[in-house]
Amino acid sequence: MKKVFIKTYGCQMNERDSEAVAAMLRERGYGLAQSEGDADVILLNTCSVRDQAEQKALGKMGFLAQLKREKPGLKLGFMGCMAQRLGQELLDKLPDVDLIVGTQKAHRIADHLEHLAGNGHEPVVDVAAEPGSEATIRDHVAPGAQPTAFVSVMQGCDMRCAFCIVPATRGPERSRSIEDVLAEVRALAASGVKEVTLLGQIVTSYGRDDIAIRDGKSPFVQLLEAVNAVPGIERIRFTSPHPQGFRDDLIGCYGRLEKLCEQVHLPVQSGSNRVLKAMKRPYSVEKYKRIVEKLRARVPEIAVTTDIIVGFPGETEEDFQQTVALVREVACDGVFLFKYSNRTGTPAAAMDGQIPQAGIERRHAELLAVMDGVAAERSARLVGRTMQILVEGEPDTKVVEGRLFGRTRCNRIVFFPGNDRHRGQLLDVRVTRAKDYTLYGDPAILNL
Repeated sequence: MKKVFIKTYGCQMNERDSEAVAAMLRERGYGLAQSEGDADVILLNTCSVRDQAEQKALGKMGFLAQLKREKPGLKLGFMGCMAQRLGQELLDKLPDVDLIVGTQKAHRIADHLEHLAGNGHEPVVDVAAEPGSEATIRDHVAPGAQPTAFVSVMQGCDMRCAFCIVPATRGPERSRSIEDVLAEVRALAASGVKEVTLLGQIVTSYGRDDIAIRDGKSPFVQLLEAVNAVPGIERIRFTSPHPQGFRDDLIGCYGRLEKLCEQVHLPVQSGSNRVLKAMKRPYSVEKYKRIVEKLRARVPEIAVTTDIIVGFPGETEEDFQQTVALVREVACDGVFLFKYSNRTGTPAAAMDGQIPQAGIERRHAELLAVMDGVAAERSARLVGRTMQILVEGEPDTKVVEGRLFGRTRCNRIVFFPGNDRHRGQLLDVRVTRAKDYTLYGDPAILNL
């Protein structure tokens, strides 16, 4: 049996794509290798959001090319956003690569590998658009092995944020039907999955071009209601939304749909209206804060996380300090903090006022320290409470021998003493201490 190893860079959508490709290859008779050295096929699922992610993937493939010289039958491939963006250029840089597959062609990888097995040495580059590709990422590796699962509900992005390369690499928005998504969710529930995260580049834009608004509810709200009704599913999350999509019908889902978790990831990108305008983000800081206020009016304990970019071209020290102030005022439970990365082909790449890397690093370190302090305060408020967790298993690195971890509905990780029989269970634990973004639970599990 031939074995495949997939290494994933980037976002949850890439993780989901890798999972689907692995499942498709298993159906074609491939095994899943536990390491690169055991593999007959190695695929790198790439990200183009930041230059660093691309450089990591290129460096990794350079190393794998050396491995291929020692193992001539090894097949190497790029998939994902960098593959889409660079296409044939990757072969010019790395001629040992056999396969380059774009974002709308992941479901063709098994066919291409069969072709390579029969054809020998001619590499394949497939980055063309393909209508209907949004409905092909539905397979899951070993359903039920984990109690949580990602469900891709759409592909592409119609936004034109000045810093972002994604519309060029993922294409225009294309949504699956509600019925198609529900079929996948029902199958996951039947396999033991209890929590689903709905994925889209701008997930709140789901279905806006081809599903009608009904009773004042957007297509995305209709989808949430439908998934909420699936037996066996206990929790629903979604990512990544856009502030423009948080209208009253979506805000009203919190506290109304019992499976929708009390957590929202709401990217703001900057706390300066001047920078938001330059970024081509169509909302103000004031509007963003009103959305958060409405969400907390519905669910006072809702956890709010966000994305922020520091060092965008033209960002002044005053602009940056406005961002720092916003993180404190909103009391973010977590911030995914990014250093601005110049991406060729985006409007921001040609803007005046490019900030030296040293200045970006300083702002990143300063905001990171503020962010960690705010998050620690938010976590400390949970000490002494009893909270429900969904047990996912052992952490990647051993925190303490014998500990498992689960997540609260507000998406805080909780470590607690347990054993494998707890995996996949919903348990109540008493929070005994907190550390930045993580919590530690009392050994007395209350509802066994």
